Amino acid sequence: MKKEEQVLEQVLNKIAAPDSKIAAETSAHVDILTKPPGSLGKLEELVIRLAGITGQTRPCFDRRAVVVMAADHGVVAEGISAFPAEVTPQMVMNFLAGGAAVNVLARHARAEVICVDIGVNADLEHANLLSRNIRKGTANMAQGAAMTRDEAIRAILVGVDVVAAEVAKGTGLFVTGEMGIGNTTASAAVMSALTGVAPVAAVGRGTGLDDAGVLRKAAVISQALSVNTPDPEDALDVLCKVGGLEIAGLTGVILAAAAHRCPVVVDGFISTAAALIARKLAPLSTAYMIASHTSHENGHAALLRELDLKPMLDLDMRLGEGTGGVLSLHLIDAACLILNEMATFASAGVSDGTNQPSDSDSKVLPAQGDGSR
Repeated sequence: MKKEEQVLEQVLNKIAAPDSKIAAETSAHVDILTKPPGSLGKLEELVIRLAGITGQTRPCFDRRAVVVMAADHGVVAEGISAFPAEVTPQMVMNFLAGGAAVNVLARHARAEVICVDIGVNADLEHANLLSRNIRKGTANMAQGAAMTRDEAIRAILVGVDVVAAEVAKGTGLFVTGEMGIGNTTASAAVMSALTGVAPVAAVGRGTGLDDAGVLRKAAVISQALSVNTPDPEDALDVLCKVGGLEIAGLTGVILAAAAHRCPVVVDGFISTAAALIARKLAPLSTAYMIASHTSHENGHAALLRELDLKPMLDLDMRLGEGTGGVLSLHLIDAACLILNEMATFASAGVSDGTNQPSDSDSKVLPAQGDGSR
């Protein structure tokens, strides 16, 4: 076994199930807060999950990072994108200048944006760019394998290294983000290869294709699957044959976050394709994934169902970059604040319903919302 494969195997072996005892303790505390049981719905479920993931009964995330992996795709030569390939390096520079949507949203969510060149087909230099270029974009998967198996593993380990460095700085919460013209095509191909869903059902409009463009995109994916015959039982085979370097990098981010007991917020369609590969490599990693939103990309909702992930938001977004993931950080913060700042029935002197309150007691907190006290 090669050294890189050994390192990846070590990461996979570190991933364990969340702490069910800590989750139960947090659940018990949530039940004695001044509200009807379960009345905060998904926020309660979320914070209990976060407790189990982190092993902390009172989770709090002071430092959080959006890891934006950027790479190009050779399949763009097949005319599957409404935007030219040169947009990838141009957008990377926009990220670094702080002008992209993810930058704006991240600033308001107190998250750092880490931009990684893992496979951009350009020579990029910037003080804040993490240059980890494996190769200058993938090959055209419609004509052959997108990359070698070794390159795919090396790209995964880039994501692993980025997370390890951030954890060492105190980062405890990660969001996946990406940039790469052509990457919805690669993601749809990964989805089709691993789930058996037909390409025509997996593809969407990406950067804004018309109906004819969508059909062409599906046909190119079908050709790529036929040419490469990826093995659905071997996630790395699928990744290297029809995937992308940024998809591989995000797979590494997800796996490393799980290995370090950190929650990882999965953004849109491309990120969820990476999550599917991560699950194939380490089934327990799904316990650390939080689905941010349902993208407007055609196959995303089906991919989330495949992973049994329930998204927090549905805003008809399909931008990527990590934008939906960053928006969901506000809900994560809200869930943690409820747990850490809300009074219990005992501390507030409020009847919890086990004893009949007096007339004066009943006026302290009148019944509201869907529950009753």
